[in-house]
Amino acid sequence: MKKILGYILLFVMLCFTIPILFTQKKEKPVTAVLNEEPPTDIAYDYKQYNVVKLWHAKTSTVEEIALDEYLYGVVSAEMPASFEEEALKAQAVVARTYTIYKIMNNANKHEGADICDDSACCQAWISKEDRFAKWNEQDRESNWNKIVASVNSTKGKIITYEGKPINAFFHSNSGGKTETTLNVWGGDGYPYLQSVATSGEEAYSQYQSEVTLTKQTFIDKIKEKHADFEIDFAQENAIQVLEYTEAGRVKTIRIGNKEFSGVEVRTLLGLKSANFTITIEGDNLKFSVIGYGHGVGMSQTGADSMAKQGSNYEEIIKHFYTGVEIVDL
Repeated sequence: MKKILGYILLFVMLCFTIPILFTQKKEKPVTAVLNEEPPTDIAYDYKQYNVVKLWHAKTSTVEEIALDEYLYGVVSAEMPASFEEEALKAQAVVARTYTIYKIMNNANKHEGADICDDSACCQAWISKEDRFAKWNEQDRESNWNKIVASVNSTKGKIITYEGKPINAFFHSNSGGKTETTLNVWGGDGYPYLQSVATSGEEAYSQYQSEVTLTKQTFIDKIKEKHADFEIDFAQENAIQVLEYTEAGRVKTIRIGNKEFSGVEVRTLLGLKSANFTITIEGDNLKFSVIGYGHGVGMSQTGADSMAKQGSNYEEIIKHFYTGVEIVDL
């Protein structure tokens, strides 16, 4: 009898305890905690990339600066703060990737520094104080906070191709279609830097420009590099484009007695792009130019246009860089 009562008592206890066990609040799994986005107001450990050695071209000095703090100066120098937040985030990730690539692949190019602040060589950079001096007083704090947020909210993110950081070229305005490295600098190029179309760029001031030169100034500029250059403007084909790139830029052009690449003509004459047409008007030559920059990689106005159309920074990046991944460094 006692044994039966014991079984009954055990059964009653189980009836009460089992529901309690199943209704208790579960602890959050460790994996879920680890996968949460990190707070944006704490330092990010970039291991060996925590500090950037920045070469200042104007003063010929090296400054050591934390990576993300350095990126505040890059993003504020390279992209207008008025651009969409997702475009600024894309610029932050691109600039971070470009910096890491430079550190890894350009040892001692800048006399012991990792990268310089000359946009013609690396990427532009500006101090907070100098940036504030260029902004309207009422916009300074909000602009800077927007720049800082774009860097902090993408903290640790870089772009890779086949597991390695890419050479993340970027430019101002592609004129509607980006260019391959082969048509700008030659060589084998990079598989992730393909020619892609971008809509909406014509709405920006960087899209179109004109340069007018006298015939004599035009000749003098070319002769600075090619002393044997000659041209007879009376000839019907004194200037003739021989080939265009897939993106619509001038690839090769015959001018007088010489052939040039469109990129070289752009450099010699100070044009904003190699996408140009030439009109002879009396004693002058007028160059009508589309786009701004070399055209390789991410177009900044293209990024802003995509952001205005609803694209996030990851979609923007993967549009301009083919077959890449965005990973946490």
